Amino acid sequence: MDSPGEIRAVIVDDEPLAREGIRMLLADDPEVAVAAESGDGPSALETIRRLRPDLVFLDVQMPEMNGFEVMASLPPGELPAVIFVTAFDRYALRAFEVHALDYLLKPFDDDRFHDALRRAKGHLRLSRMSDLSQRLLSLLQSYGDPGARGRASPGSEPPAGGADHPRRLAIKDGCRVVFLSVEEIDWIEAADYYVQIHAGGKSYLHRETMNSVEGKLDPARFVRIHRSAIVNRDRIKELRTQGRRDTVVVLAGGAELKVARSHREKLSVLR
Repeated sequence: MDSPGEIRAVIVDDEPLAREGIRMLLADDPEVAVAAESGDGPSALETIRRLRPDLVFLDVQMPEMNGFEVMASLPPGELPAVIFVTAFDRYALRAFEVHALDYLLKPFDDDRFHDALRRAKGHLRLSRMSDLSQRLLSLLQSYGDPGARGRASPGSEPPAGGADHPRRLAIKDGCRVVFLSVEEIDWIEAADYYVQIHAGGKSYLHRETMNSVEGKLDPARFVRIHRSAIVNRDRIKELRTQGRRDTVVVLAGGAELKVARSHREKLSVLR
C-alpha cells in the first residue's frame, strides 16, 4: 500500500489507560505520529485548533464537553478525520451522522483497531490526492490552458461558463488523476462522503460534497433535480410523468432519474 505520508494523530480520552492503549497500538506504525493527547473536551478542542491534526481518536463521554460537542465547535474546514472510541454503543448512529470515519467500541481487539486505521489512511490518502489535484488543475487553468490564462480585465467578457465555473474537474481514478471536461458530464449523484460523476459511459468517484460541486458548476448548464442528483441540461432527452405526481428525467445515455417535487420548477423551462 502506498504511504499517504506522515499522519499526525491526537488521542482524546479521559482515561489514561485508554490513551496509553491507543498510543501503544500506534507505536509500531511508521506512518502515524502521535502529536498530542488530551483528557477532556476543552483541552481537546484547543489542541485540535492549535495542531490541526490529520486524525483524532475521540472519546464521547468526557468532562465538561463531550466528543460531539468538540466536533460541533470546529469549523467544517478544520475538521480532522475522526474515529470515535467509546464504551457505549448507543452513540454509534450519531457518530456516523456527523461523518465519523469509524466507531470503535471498547473493548476492541488489535485487528478491529487496525482495520479502522487502514480505513483512515485510505480516506486521508484520497483527501490529499484530491487537494493536490485541485491545486494542479488551478495551475493548468492559469498557465497551461490558453483559454483560461490571465483574468478578465474590468469591462471585458468573462470566459465561457463564467470566471467562477471551471472548465474541468480533477478526479483521482485509482493511481491516476483524470481531468474531466464539465461538458462531458452526464449527471452526478451523491455517494456518502463523495460524489459519483457519470460521463461518457464511465463513472468516477470524487471526494467532494454535492453542495460544493454544485457551486462550481455553471447553473446555465447543470440543474439539481434532487438532493442527491445533478444533471447536465444538454443530456436531458425527455421528461416523463410517473404515476399521478412523480416526474422522471430520462438522459441521452438511458439513465432515468426521479425529480424531487421541490426541484420540478427548475425544469419548467425545458417543457
